[in-house]
Amino acid sequence: MSRQTAHAQKLLLFSLTGQKLFAIGTLKIREILPFARLTRLPHSHAAVLGTMSFRGAAVPVIDMAAAVGGRALTAEELTSASIIVTDIQRQEIGFVVRSVNRIIEADWKNVKSPPAALGDQAFLTGLIDLEGELIQLLDVELLLSKVYPAAVDAEAAALSDRESETLRAQRILLVDDSQVARKQLSDVLDSKGISYEVTTNGQNALTMLLEADSNGRPVDILVSDIEMPGLDGYELAFTIRDNTALKQPYIILHTSLNSEMSLSYANQVGANEALTKFDANELMQAMLRGAAG
Repeated sequence: MSRQTAHAQKLLLFSLTGQKLFAIGTLKIREILPFARLTRLPHSHAAVLGTMSFRGAAVPVIDMAAAVGGRALTAEELTSASIIVTDIQRQEIGFVVRSVNRIIEADWKNVKSPPAALGDQAFLTGLIDLEGELIQLLDVELLLSKVYPAAVDAEAAALSDRESETLRAQRILLVDDSQVARKQLSDVLDSKGISYEVTTNGQNALTMLLEADSNGRPVDILVSDIEMPGLDGYELAFTIRDNTALKQPYIILHTSLNSEMSLSYANQVGANEALTKFDANELMQAMLRGAAG
């Protein structure tokens, strides 16, 4: 397998209230529909406009501009708006946007991490230069955590004392560009007293793996997001497997996408397992399989 396994990601470009363009990966998208009448939900978040029927299920619909702290769309703007129906973190969610622009193809290597000066509340996972215009990749996981703030129940991950001790003996590295996902991962391990290291991107993770290996304390289990700016999870896994001098960790790739294609590709690049996040029990069981290997 060549280094060309690094894949291009298709991105849907759209606008919220102004001319500025934003993007999300097309693998997250189930369908794009014209705005239609919604059923209002009492006592819901201000950004939740209501629910729509989609393939026999009631799907909540969120005004994306309002959810990220911008101006809500007016009634007149809604008449010509679009609903992007997504499949993220095992749930279908509709997002209203002012207009859909087009689909582009982008190499993750060309996606830059957002400046640290933007802080933890910036709803961005990356920036990409498109013909001189900066396109902002939205952190949909962070957006959803603000609208639906119910935390993942870390205590739901059931481990016996023996299993907890097994994982405490492992050197674990977590990598994810989403602060929400990092917190979910960290909370689960913290609740069980399991130590780990964590970083925000694939290049940092690779550096940490190489340094740990050279210091005689190699990483045993790597848990990595798939979609990340720069060195994504696929290429990170392939680069690790391509380095025969490196003590090989057990690689668990995870993604917010409910996509068989994404998970199948993870296996092709050398990952031991691929999970759709986020299920604490599934993650713990995968890590235990890694420890047993």
